[in-house]
Amino acid sequence: MNIQLTEEQEMLRSSARGFVDKECPTTLVRQIEDSESGYSPELWKKMAALGWMGLAIPGEYEGTGGSFLDLVLLIEEMGRGCLSGPFLSTVAVAAMAIAAAGTERQKQELLPQIARGEKILTLALTEPGGGWDADSIRISANAMNDYYVISGTKLFVEDVSITDYVLCVARTNNDDGSENGITVFLLNTASLGLKYSSFNTIGGTQQYEVVFDSVVVPATNIIGEPDNGRTVVRHMLDWGAIAKCAEMIGAARQVVDMTVAHAKERIAYERPIASFQVVQHLCVDMLTYVDTSRNITYEAAWRLSEELPCAQQVAAAKAWTNEAYVRITKMGTHLHGAIGFTRDHDIGLYYRRAKAAQLAFGDSDYHLEVMARELGL
Repeated sequence: MNIQLTEEQEMLRSSARGFVDKECPTTLVRQIEDSESGYSPELWKKMAALGWMGLAIPGEYEGTGGSFLDLVLLIEEMGRGCLSGPFLSTVAVAAMAIAAAGTERQKQELLPQIARGEKILTLALTEPGGGWDADSIRISANAMNDYYVISGTKLFVEDVSITDYVLCVARTNNDDGSENGITVFLLNTASLGLKYSSFNTIGGTQQYEVVFDSVVVPATNIIGEPDNGRTVVRHMLDWGAIAKCAEMIGAARQVVDMTVAHAKERIAYERPIASFQVVQHLCVDMLTYVDTSRNITYEAAWRLSEELPCAQQVAAAKAWTNEAYVRITKMGTHLHGAIGFTRDHDIGLYYRRAKAAQLAFGDSDYHLEVMARELGL
């Protein structure tokens, strides 16, 4: 494994950090949380102008041809600033899936538009029955000539009110049981019969229940092979899980920096609380959690970039980082004292995001089960 950053990657990280610090203050984050859209169109355009949307898209489709590891570096810096929006679902999941498994027509039509920031996409995977993998899919897609008719409900679909397309995972064949018969469809959100309703989340992000009421979609809108979408789903979960880990790592490091700065300034018993051993040890524990999370996440990101087997590494990264981020934000909140428990303080943003991030692309229990399977248990 070699995850030593190149000069170009260091420049990417530095420029991303400068952009987030300047363009995404926490005042804007709070405004976005309170808005109906859940993102800033102006900020989205600026990000597109920097080439962020096309970072991992091949050059022949107007991207810059970067690796998934490059994308992880960028998302980590976005996490530091709690930057809200559909970047992860559009770029790290949907665009990656289309580039890897889409037809040439789909690539030519969609990838350049994504790279220019003109199209927003999201993933509709989880259903009321729970579960994050292909085996848990019950929503049906019935073939009718050159079309499919999709019926069922999806939950926790992000940003669907502002997206142009939804990648919907549906069951197209029940004959072979849960192992096969899964297909990934590309649906226009303006399709007749597609309805959605929003619900509030602890993380302040926009999530929806999406109902597919006999939605008709052409067979040409299938991503990958009919009845064989399990591989596409697994890849999307891997990309999404590691991208979310990167976001959590960036946010966790920001919590550490905020807490250390506060500990140096807060006076108790006529001395800074940073001079007390217990506070020092807690701050060191927080940093250790960050560095451990980063190491296992970057190993998984590197393996994904190199297209190496990585199921165990992805599961380990998400299971560990889920818990580490929550522990870090809890310790940071406690060390801030009473002010840390007010909604107006910035550390509260990170704590709420930590709780929400635990469930995205699989909670800790799910990924621990994946690891157990990989160990042959």
